[in-house]
Amino acid sequence: MAIHVEGLVAIAFFYLLILFVGIWAAWKNKHSGEAQGTDRSETIMVGGRDIGLFVGGFTMTATWVGGGYINGTAEYVYLPDYGLAWAQAPFGYALSLVVGGLFFAKPMRSRGYVTMLDPFQQLYGKRMGGLLFIPALMGEIFWSAAILSALGATLSVIVDINIKMSVVISALIAIFYTLVGGLYSVAYTDVVQLFCIFVGLWISVPFALTNPAVSDITVTAVKQVYQSPWRGSVRKEDTWIWIDNFCLLMLGGIPWQVYFQRVLSASSATYAQVLSFLAAFGCLVMAVPSVLIGAIGASTDWNQTSYGTIPPKEKDEADMILPIVLQHLCPPFVSFFGLGAVSAAVMSSADSSILSASSMFARNIYQLAFRQSASDREIVWVMRITIFVFGGLATVMALVTGTVYGLWYLSSDLVYVIIFPQLLSVLFVKGTNTYGSVAAYLFGLVLRIGGGEPYLQLPPFIYYPGWTTEQRKHHITGEMEEIVIQKFPFKTVSMLASFLGNFAFSYLAKYLFESGKISHKYDFLDAVVSRHSGEIMDKTTLVTRGNNIGLSEMVSVKPRLSVTLAAAFTRRDTLPTETVEEEEEESSPDSSHHEEE
Repeated sequence: MAIHVEGLVAIAFFYLLILFVGIWAAWKNKHSGEAQGTDRSETIMVGGRDIGLFVGGFTMTATWVGGGYINGTAEYVYLPDYGLAWAQAPFGYALSLVVGGLFFAKPMRSRGYVTMLDPFQQLYGKRMGGLLFIPALMGEIFWSAAILSALGATLSVIVDINIKMSVVISALIAIFYTLVGGLYSVAYTDVVQLFCIFVGLWISVPFALTNPAVSDITVTAVKQVYQSPWRGSVRKEDTWIWIDNFCLLMLGGIPWQVYFQRVLSASSATYAQVLSFLAAFGCLVMAVPSVLIGAIGASTDWNQTSYGTIPPKEKDEADMILPIVLQHLCPPFVSFFGLGAVSAAVMSSADSSILSASSMFARNIYQLAFRQSASDREIVWVMRITIFVFGGLATVMALVTGTVYGLWYLSSDLVYVIIFPQLLSVLFVKGTNTYGSVAAYLFGLVLRIGGGEPYLQLPPFIYYPGWTTEQRKHHITGEMEEIVIQKFPFKTVSMLASFLGNFAFSYLAKYLFESGKISHKYDFLDAVVSRHSGEIMDKTTLVTRGNNIGLSEMVSVKPRLSVTLAAAFTRRDTLPTETVEEEEEESSPDSSHHEEE
């Protein structure tokens, strides 16, 4: 396959466009937040909390709509054993944004948090915050690696160039403008990213639909022509797996820093909700061309195309159906424009995950757990270093790890079964404490890992009801192997067990310590007796907020050299006046657990 000059020109054009927009956004907003006295590090993480409706709507949509989203949707519609019925991402992530907007966006934004981990550290302490950082970090890094891996596959279809070099260049561009502009660069490049995807795919779809090799997709939706109907169906025995996967997308799509960095950058709590609803609509709209391309792939007689006689599914190239359709069913100038736009968009998708991971590390691990007296300049440099490190780590994994998708599947499951129930508890359930949080973490981890992960060849040690075995070809070695299929919705059950475990063990610990059945000196996590230790909050903050906690209940606190942790968690100067007044009437998540005491 020869190098296509037109393809290289198209890719170079779109890459330069996104790089230019990223640098321009950084330059345009370089003094943002200075007038309000906002720290530079916070501006990098959440902008100046002044992201408007237009840019905000695009960047919130881009939380999930990227290279993996459009490629994955087309792949599932195309696959004979799945079809549209199993392409759950569009509706799953759209509902995730709706649920996030209805229940999670307002409390998170109105309390002025900077990252998703802030409420965990505020309530459960810095050690628990560090534990919860692990699945959150894994999710972001593996997601970035999966995106870059998909990019390599897409580029291999367009031009016969060194794939490793193209992935490295793509990653360096994304890392560079994220280093320079932080969230502003991420947000403005998201606008270009979605525009590129929308225009690039919609230009290509009419040409692909009218190609002589493509049958009427309305016929192939319900009748078998070249393969089983692309509409797909869910067999009765697979119903619980379908429900489990849908709940994973809908609820597991909420507790991600990539989502909350957009929520927390909105100019108000109401705006954060509106942006979530707009993004839900955007998710559905952006999925339409991908669904059509998947349907076109399922309706094509590949004998009549330049692709060859063997269809993509039999070459194990179903995951590349979108670039294949654009390449072989569209005129060259259309396919290069579409593929160039999609490649640039895939590259741009990796930036927000890298920024999210570095934001959580710099703030919740480095600053709040180890260096509470760190200067703003020091935090900025830690962020810059970790953006480069995490970006490099994702790039290396994309190039050398054949199981990057398996790692992404497992880590996204862990976010669902560990972080989601804890987020639910910390925001809405009274009385949970660090002991319950640790128990919930272990419950979720053991129950999910116990179910195994076929993609990683991780055998189960818990066999849930309805399990069965299947012979499948391994995606790397090509050898047939016997794997265990869990038909039981064990991911959702693990999440519910984690949630109930948090509640039960929190109240058990509270009862045992407060009744005197266990001596107060054994409260080594300072979670019940010494509830408001220096690790979690400052005395004065609790008193000035008007909580009903007597001074005698609190242990003595050594004065801080820097701002108090409580002030670090809640930047009240960044909130609108009406929001502050509303919050005075509400108790903090920390205090609400002591209204009964």
